[in-house]
Amino acid sequence: MSRLTKNKKIILEKYDSQKLYSLEEASKIIKDISFTKFDASIDLDVRLGVDPKKPDQMIRGAISLPHGTGKILKVLALCTPDKEEEAKKAGADYIGLDDFIKKIENGWTDIDVIVTIPTLMPKLGRLGKVLGPRGLMPNPKSGTVTNDIGKAIKDVKAGKIDFKVDKFGIIHASIGKVSFDSKKINENAQELLNFIVKLRPSSAKGIYVKSVSLSSTMSSSIKIESSVLNN
Repeated sequence: MSRLTKNKKIILEKYDSQKLYSLEEASKIIKDISFTKFDASIDLDVRLGVDPKKPDQMIRGAISLPHGTGKILKVLALCTPDKEEEAKKAGADYIGLDDFIKKIENGWTDIDVIVTIPTLMPKLGRLGKVLGPRGLMPNPKSGTVTNDIGKAIKDVKAGKIDFKVDKFGIIHASIGKVSFDSKKINENAQELLNFIVKLRPSSAKGIYVKSVSLSSTMSSSIKIESSVLNN
């Protein structure tokens, strides 16, 4: 029989892996069972009763979390010269157009988010093979394709996240850092859950939110009581 490590003993004392916890309880426990030497990200996983193959059940959206994500994101603004000053004032890390398109075509993707304006989307079409698999392609639904490029950049920098259900019907989203106090973790998670509930399509029958779990980088997963979300 393998010997329990010190951290494993602490985890077993702090929570029951089979129990359903309230979001408030889980937000406190997650801090107690995270032992990485770096400031780990906290993730919320939501399994939905939808069929992602049906266009009207492909749940996706963008939301600004009350306390941000704790991540410092690098933003590239692909824009025309008349928008460059606006992008600079909003805090974009990289600003330009053709030079950056060439860099991306050659494999450069050292960025977290790309924002652009609608008239430039045809130029970005050829970047799909590079940006698509990395989730970097700008999209109007996530607010990253807009004429108000300054606001889009500020929203991203302030903690706006883009999410969508995967092929298994699960939404994975980063909602903070272990260094956040439990109240901020709870409020960020609750904000996202409330928003997902509002996106329920009329064609989705039965239980909409099937399960919810909270975890941090390399930590165990905490199961959340989700029945209240289906009322």
